[in-house]
Amino acid sequence: MATDALELSIVIPVYNEEPNLPEMIRRTLAACEAMKRSWEIILVDDGSTDRSVSLIEEASRNHPGRIIGVILTTNFGQHAAVTAGLAQSRGKYVVTLDADLQNPPEEIHKLVEKLEEGYDVVGSIRENRKDTIFRRLASKTVNMVVRKLTKGKVMTDYGCMLRGYSRPVVNAILNCREQGKFIPMLAMSFARRSVEVNVRHAERAAGESKYSIWKLIALQYDLLTGTSTFPLRMLTFFGFFIAFLGIVFGIVIFVMTRIYDKDWGANGVFTLFSIAFVFMGGQFAAMGLLGEYIGKIHLNARGRPQYFVEKVTGTSGEQSHNV
Repeated sequence: MATDALELSIVIPVYNEEPNLPEMIRRTLAACEAMKRSWEIILVDDGSTDRSVSLIEEASRNHPGRIIGVILTTNFGQHAAVTAGLAQSRGKYVVTLDADLQNPPEEIHKLVEKLEEGYDVVGSIRENRKDTIFRRLASKTVNMVVRKLTKGKVMTDYGCMLRGYSRPVVNAILNCREQGKFIPMLAMSFARRSVEVNVRHAERAAGESKYSIWKLIALQYDLLTGTSTFPLRMLTFFGFFIAFLGIVFGIVIFVMTRIYDKDWGANGVFTLFSIAFVFMGGQFAAMGLLGEYIGKIHLNARGRPQYFVEKVTGTSGEQSHNV
């Protein structure tokens, strides 16, 4: 929980960012010192296979009470890692940040100033993006899907990790125990007041993006099936539409065989086979979609932890948290 003495928590998920970590830590420390507020930096290692864990532990030893290391046992995904950081945070305001330095830590103060004005959620819009065309197109697709699924309050750039949250919104997010939650959209559903600020964007200093095309597709699928019943409703409408077309097609065949020869319909056997295959494909797609929903129900019903913290460094004693 937040304390009156601590104003700001910076939560940074880390996955195989060994080349970027020293510079990112140095710049984030400098940015926090410049704001003249009480703060903490929470580095959440999401199952890295390089030296990221060692660097995080070293930083927490060198800056006790200022840098907190949260080491997850394996790779649970970015949003689970952020949730682990939120659970560890104590600040009145929480800012999330990527570890790849594409979002400059020097921009954090813009979000904090808006949070202090009374906003619950502060998003950011990346200016002059340095990403590849593929990443920009993928980001636009995610933003479009989220805006379609979100009613009322929306953000321009859901793909930017640099975001700020008030403590009540953070607590509300932590009270949501479902698997695979999309934190930015979830936060917007709890926010009374939200705003966006323009921030600088830089090229990745080192390493490669951790979001492959398959992970982006999985994210889209999770967004679609995890936040809305719209696909099921569309599936119902589609089923009725196909049934209507089937009835119309049957009437046409019946009329044509009465007008012409009874063998007239036999010439369309392969067409009927084709239509049957389309219908069977649609059934399999529908079963797959229903399976996604049933799978999510199964995951939430089991109540397994969304992540498991092996240890927390940089505090007065080791801790373990399961969510």
